[in-house]
Formats: sequence, structure tokens, C-alpha cells
Amino acid sequence: MKNKKTVVLGASAKPEKYAFKAITMLVEKGHSVLAIGQNAGEVAGIKIQTKAIPLKNIDTITLYLNSTRQRDYYNYIVESKPKRVLFNPGTENPEFYQLLELNNIKVEVACTLVLLATNQY
Repeated sequence: MKNKKTVVLGASAKPEKYAFKAITMLVEKGHSVLAIGQNAGEVAGIKIQTKAIPLKNIDTITLYLNSTRQRDYYNYIVESKPKRVLFNPGTENPEFYQLLELNNIKVEVACTLVLLATNQY
């Protein structure tokens, strides 16, 4: 299995949150994970960063932020040049899709947990 360097944006240390479940499952499946969230914490041995840290060689950025909160990250995400951005249920954002596609970044509207569970990640 190929390790896909993944950024979880909107990370949370609360076990009931989907971002928490995604980090846990990504780690279990052997992917390297960077977690960025509002509050510091740790999930499955991954520290949650509270600042936008410089990103390099990113395969996937998976979003757990609603469309309004994504606006603060538009430039950050585009400048990180990930291969794709995953919009999980509830994060759909057609305005952002266009910006990403203009920058040759693949847009995927899908659930990270489902993709991991079905080995389509």
C-alpha cells in the first residue's frame, strides 16, 4: 500500500468527531498524517497543530471545515499544491472547487472514512 501524505484540516481530539476518526483510520492504514485544527491535542500519536504549518509533498488534504471556515485556507491549500482535496459530507463548496481546478488540483467530494474502509483511498 502506498503511503499518501495527508493533511486533516479541521482536526479534532474529540473521539465523536469524524476528523478524529479519519486521523485514527489514516494512521492505522499506514499513511503519514498532519493534523491542523482550532485546538491543540493529540490523536493516534499525531499532534494537532493550531497554526497553518508549511506543507510539502502533500498527496491529499481532507476537509472537516464548513465552506465559510474554508475561506481562510484557500490560499494556504492552493499554495501547498496537494494532488487532491477531499470534501467530506457537509464541506461541499462549489466556489472553492473552481479555484482548485484552476490550479490543477483534483477535487473529490467523498467521505474519507468510506474511501479508507473500502480501500479506495
